[in-house]
Amino acid sequence: MPFTFANVEDRACLVHGDKFYDLNRISHDAIATDPVDALADIDALHEINTNLTNIDPDGSLAEVKLGPPAPRPRNSFGVGLNYKDHAEESKMDLPESPVVFSKFPSCIAGPFDDVHLRATRGDYEAELVVVIGRVARDVPTEDAWSFVAGLTVGQDISDRKLQLGARPPQFGLGKSRDTYGPTGPLLVSPDSFPDADDLHITCAINGEPRQDARTSALIFDVPFLVSYLSEVMTLLPGDLIFTGTPSGVGMPDKRFLVAGDVITTTVEGIGTMVNTCR
Repeated sequence: MPFTFANVEDRACLVHGDKFYDLNRISHDAIATDPVDALADIDALHEINTNLTNIDPDGSLAEVKLGPPAPRPRNSFGVGLNYKDHAEESKMDLPESPVVFSKFPSCIAGPFDDVHLRATRGDYEAELVVVIGRVARDVPTEDAWSFVAGLTVGQDISDRKLQLGARPPQFGLGKSRDTYGPTGPLLVSPDSFPDADDLHITCAINGEPRQDARTSALIFDVPFLVSYLSEVMTLLPGDLIFTGTPSGVGMPDKRFLVAGDVITTTVEGIGTMVNTCR
């Protein structure tokens, strides 16, 4: 059965409606409290979720602080130029294979955390984020979705000066300042969607729409990316893949982020993040 997962004050929880259920409690200690450890047993999460409505909840989501669903991934990948319109606005050729970089795990932040800019050319990039749920090595494309714990919302915040100031560019550093990887608010299992390959994604700055796309426009889709990366290295539960951003980022028009800007990022069926720049 499909499940929705949350990191509630550093504890793994399932979610139904606006209520959350502490997984360690409802599993009688069979599921770890740590969110990344809990995501290593997605079969159990599916099974436990079938009886969730018969269990008393631990509280309301509105009354707690949500953290990133997978707060301490071993690996966190970014994929560049993965929408045709974004490659065009960046004046770059379409990639023949995925442009993969490290978005260092220390940048991962929560869905409502502040973004500490520390940049004069800070930029926003709304992204669908994949969270791995099984040990994955040499995974065939047709089996890739079964290795995904769930999908969440992400922002690939970028310091364009740091990213592009060096020759060749330093994608990893420019996209990995502290707080430059907000994710959340929830993680939703792939079987929750009529079509997990076609989700609406948007981003607004101070209420002004900037990005609006569907993930079906990805050049390299989720199954391809999981398979491709698993051929290079073993993926572990909790690993993240930021799948790329559509057009509408700030760099082409020099609409860079400034202190006080509010970034609102939404993915259909998952939820909305709100991050304020400081």
